[in-house]
Amino acid sequence: MITKYPFEKLSQANHGWLQARHHFNFGSYFDPQRAQFGVLRVINDDIIQAGTGFAPHPHDNMEIITYVRSGAITHKDSQGNTGRTVAGDVQVMSAGTGIRHSEYNRETVDTSLYQIWIEPNRRQVEPRWDAAKFPKQPVDDALQLLVAGDDSAPLQIHQDAYIYAGRLDAGKKIHHAIHHQAYLLVSSGSVSVDGQRLSRGDGAEITEQASFEIEANEPAELLVIDVPTNP
Repeated sequence: MITKYPFEKLSQANHGWLQARHHFNFGSYFDPQRAQFGVLRVINDDIIQAGTGFAPHPHDNMEIITYVRSGAITHKDSQGNTGRTVAGDVQVMSAGTGIRHSEYNRETVDTSLYQIWIEPNRRQVEPRWDAAKFPKQPVDDALQLLVAGDDSAPLQIHQDAYIYAGRLDAGKKIHHAIHHQAYLLVSSGSVSVDGQRLSRGDGAEITEQASFEIEANEPAELLVIDVPTNP
């Protein structure tokens, strides 16, 4: 079953320096039907104004994944980690016992990104941060695995979850298998998922099926977040 969540119907927040769309409850937005999707707790579609960002703030016991779509984000945390993640690349942070971090757009252009929070299957772990670069060319027959709960992916988190991403040329079709249940995000372009059209910014929950087919109606970029139903 595929349930579509159109971009224009997502909750939105305008903080001046930050334009955000929320796929799930966040900040002052609350809808009892949109608390989370299994262990997937947050997806924020953010645009961060050049020269601004998130000042130092704390997190604990959450797996936080940032997928940069345009521009770049600069990370600094209380563990001494620093890094700059550019468009198409990913950073992960296991907040564990507690960590403070800042995320700033040090670029001269706005930065757009997905901020994703996943509940961990291990609490009170040692905090850590990591980032990885990924190929930018269109995929051939499968989306690339970016993040997983084991060493099958370049980046690891404390959860039996999988995050895939890829760019598709117009007309390209691929088949994607599901481990648990999937949340699909269209970062750019438009695709048809088992015949249902999704455009830039749309999300879709995919449940009660083992796989789905994606066809790019035009050049497109997308993410698939595959998560368990419970921690």
